[in-house]
Amino acid sequence: MAVADPWTFSGTSASLGLLGGAVTLVEGPAFSISGRSGDMLPDTPQGLFFRDTRFLSRFEVRVNDQRPEPLSAERTTPFSATFVQRSHPRSGQADSSLLVFRRRYVGRGMREDVAVHNYGEEAAYCSLELTLNADFADLFEVKEGRPRTDGDVQVDTVEGRDGLHHLLFRYRRGGVHKGLRVSIVGSPHLSDNIASFELIVPARGEWSTCLLFTPIIDQEEIEPRYRCGIPVEQAMPQARLEKWRREVPAVQTDYAPLQASVDQSAEDLGALRIFDPDFPERTVIAAGAPWFMTLFGRDSLLTSYMALILDPDLALGVLQTLARFQGRKVDPRSEEEPGRILHEMRFGEAPSLSLGGGRVYYGTADATPLFVMLLGELRRWGLAPELVDSLLPHVERAMEWIEKFGDRDGDGYVEYKRYSDRGLQNQGWKDSWNAIRFADGRLARAPIALAEVQGYTYAAYLARAYFADEMDDPSTAARYRAKAATLKDSFNRDFWIEDRGWFAMGLDADKVPIDAMASNIGHCLWTGIVDQERAPLVAKSLLSDEMFSGWGIRTLAESMVGYNPISYHNGSVWPHDNALCAAGLMRYGFVEEAHRVIGGIIDAAVHQGHRLPELFGGTSRRDLPFPVSYPSSCSPQAWAAASPLLCLRTVLRLDPWMPHHKVWMAPALPSWMNRLRIDRVPLGGRRVTVEVDGDDLHVEGLTDDIELLREPRRPLTA
Repeated sequence: MAVADPWTFSGTSASLGLLGGAVTLVEGPAFSISGRSGDMLPDTPQGLFFRDTRFLSRFEVRVNDQRPEPLSAERTTPFSATFVQRSHPRSGQADSSLLVFRRRYVGRGMREDVAVHNYGEEAAYCSLELTLNADFADLFEVKEGRPRTDGDVQVDTVEGRDGLHHLLFRYRRGGVHKGLRVSIVGSPHLSDNIASFELIVPARGEWSTCLLFTPIIDQEEIEPRYRCGIPVEQAMPQARLEKWRREVPAVQTDYAPLQASVDQSAEDLGALRIFDPDFPERTVIAAGAPWFMTLFGRDSLLTSYMALILDPDLALGVLQTLARFQGRKVDPRSEEEPGRILHEMRFGEAPSLSLGGGRVYYGTADATPLFVMLLGELRRWGLAPELVDSLLPHVERAMEWIEKFGDRDGDGYVEYKRYSDRGLQNQGWKDSWNAIRFADGRLARAPIALAEVQGYTYAAYLARAYFADEMDDPSTAARYRAKAATLKDSFNRDFWIEDRGWFAMGLDADKVPIDAMASNIGHCLWTGIVDQERAPLVAKSLLSDEMFSGWGIRTLAESMVGYNPISYHNGSVWPHDNALCAAGLMRYGFVEEAHRVIGGIIDAAVHQGHRLPELFGGTSRRDLPFPVSYPSSCSPQAWAAASPLLCLRTVLRLDPWMPHHKVWMAPALPSWMNRLRIDRVPLGGRRVTVEVDGDDLHVEGLTDDIELLREPRRPLTA
């Protein structure tokens, strides 16, 4: 059977839904997926995952030889949950007196406290059986529903070690050695992969045990964050989360859906943080759970840009880590090139590289200009100027990549074409194989120059010019402003489709405009590459019935051949895409249009527990009064989680320029919001309070030397 490459997989993932929905818990590179009963069932994409490997593939609880009835499942933090089940009543009885409580904590492994409560008036006998298994499948085998066909898993029982009993799973595949130790408190009977207890639970009493799941990689046991016998409040994830909650900005508004979405954003981004063990002070953002709990260049750069209003330190950690792995040589296997910023890091069965081990793939056209663009923005926020300036050599290398490797044919545009069929066929954010197409459905042929990548490059040139200004280097500043101006002129000439009234998605190998109407053009507004006279037509296209579903802007207009509302990139709605489009609309003065987009995605969040998923269907709000879910969409997902934060900044029209002692702020609240207060906004190393009440703006915490300009800032231009 042909095996799909992880970078180019385009099949159908197995459904996560089971027993009313999946429960996903995330802590750094560890996550778990289960049904709402708490069970993890074989032959599903459920389990306990760590560093891109499923260490636990089966975990089922039986009481008196029956599966307990699930009553409720509640996430208590992003990395912990409580599951409540009821044992089935005995014959002739209407109710059961036995409830099972399962409290799960994920972090570098997993801890689960299992308690049986007897609410009856007399002691109750029950048998408790725990069935466990491990397959050590890699993440993509699980996602794609491909069972393992090689390797060997052995299970041993170890009695009474350190007062615990253990099941020890071992796996070998070539030179790869992995394992899982399951440590169980109490005196279970162990047989193969089953631990069982015979219990007498006293009247109005309870019985409990604790299970600890410890991953083993190359003979090294990875100590879980949560350990049996130690209060969970003392564990590192809990302490980090509480510190995060204390420090992140607090939002109050009379528009409750926005406040709830922003609160959920903060929780999710806190959970998706991962820490480099070699530089533990650096925080980066994983792309999303369950499938992308690793560093992605584009995703992490855009997420940390959108989250600047929450925590600029995220952007700094992302930039420092990406700079650490910036390309140094030409390697066709990984598509590494000198100066190129990576696309993704993976931790699976590969040589150790970073963040605990993994491999690096560089095949993306947009991460390198986004790196420069974000560093320029971070400099304007006034965070740690000396650390930002220390990254300037990496900016130089990135600019060299843009001009040499990015622009393959010397026409001034950044293009992509993969080195081999092992890499990504499309290397923009719409990276599925069929995402870049003409209006008649034909797929574009590489090399391809994407519209939004030219916008990012334009912004990168201006950021580089800005740094030159700061360093009193007028000749370099003038050179990059000239490059930006030239790129803007040529873009507006070559990408504009006069008879259509919109910009092309890109140019194909023959420099023919790829004429499909797509959301990419909204990113061009965000970066400022669009000429002012053409901006109204771009705004009109984005908000047309073809593009705007009522819940958000579709990735592809429904009038295009190939449109499918339940596709990955050909008609679906992506929250981060919409947040960037809204920011672009606001940048060009299309206030009402920006409000419509923001209102749509926040309304969509209401229908999804205020948590925006990676993407959802592009079905029209006129046809269905709720957004349609996309199968196997990541949730929480980093740039989706950050989208309400960029919406918040967009309505504030907040643009700091701290090195020049200026902050532009001209709030434009939508009609459905009258009051907005944000405490602890990080600006220039201080915490600022912003309060908007109708047309009144009040700002506290800025130093006396900072000038507050109550008007929209004119964007940097060439």
